[in-house]
This record gives sequence, C-alpha cells and structure tokens, in this order.
Amino acid sequence: MSENKKENIDTESKHVAPDCECNDQDCACDNSECKADGAEEKSAEQLLEEKLEKAEKELADMKDQYLRKAAEFENYRKRTLKEKGELATYGAENAVKAILPVLDDFERAMADKSDDVKSVRDGMQLIFNKFVKALKGLGVEKIDTADKDFDVDFHEAIAMVPGMGDDKKGKVIDCVQTGYKLNDKVIRHAKVAVGQ
Repeated sequence: MSENKKENIDTESKHVAPDCECNDQDCACDNSECKADGAEEKSAEQLLEEKLEKAEKELADMKDQYLRKAAEFENYRKRTLKEKGELATYGAENAVKAILPVLDDFERAMADKSDDVKSVRDGMQLIFNKFVKALKGLGVEKIDTADKDFDVDFHEAIAMVPGMGDDKKGKVIDCVQTGYKLNDKVIRHAKVAVGQ
C-alpha cells in the first residue's frame, strides 16, 4: 500500500482531523486539548444534572411539606369552627346540669301538701343552700357589701344617704340588689345605698 492510502485509512479509523473539535471521549486524535475539553464539558454537564436533580428533589419535598401543612391547617380550621358551634349550642350544658337537682327539689316541694309552715320554710332553706352551692360550683360568687367601702368596680350607687356620720361616709349602708361575680368577672353589680 502506498503511504497516502495508509494515512487516509488511519485518519478514517480515528474519525478526526488534526485540529479536532469533536469533543468526543472516544476521539482517537492526538490533540490533548480536544480530549481535555471533552472531559471538562462532560463533568460540567454531570454537575449541572446533579444540581438539577437535587433541586427537583428539594422542590418535591417542599411541595409535599406545603401540602401537608395546608391540609393540617384546614383540618384545624374545621375543627375549631365545629367546636365554636358546639360551644354556642351546648355552652350552658354544665350550668343546666348543676341546676337540675335544685329544680327537682322545687318540684318535690311543690307536690308536698303539708300545712306546716316551719317544715316548708326549712325545706326552702335547704333548696336555697343547694342552689347557692351549685352556683358556687359553676364559679358564681356573691359580691360582699356589708360594711364595705363603695367601689365602682363592684357596686352601683342607687341612693345617697345623708347624715350617717363621718365613719359611714363613702361606705355601703344597704344592699338593694345582690351583685354576682363569675370567676372574678362582675356579671351584675350590687345595687347599693351609700353614706354621704
């Protein structure tokens, strides 16, 4: 074979010209720059693909977390609305349950045909005490007014009583209507007469 033919065969088997830009790892050219460029581009592409895969995985994780949190919040919102509705509907249930025994006692007292005034009075006192105890169990307390200084937070002055002396000035003289607190919140002010 002639040398020209041999060079052509070698060039064809390598698929490369002397200044190759094929960037193929299988490139058989002797140009070291060509091989180095191909290896760098391949590793850069691999890095970009790895970064893309990592970003897609993080995005999927965040999307999953978001959907879970959104569902959790929606469940919380529905549960809260249901509880509020039940509270509005059945909020007085405990109070009614505490007072029902007192109502039962009143029914029994009304059904009694006794003419003995003392026994009726004693029975009414027992029912009253039971009622006060039931209210106390619900957190309702009577506002004390006896010999107390007038306090606008607890008392409502409906009369001023003159000529009571200096020691009674600004003090509660008489309670016309009892006031009540529910767990330290005034639900009805005591209507009182105050010394002037």
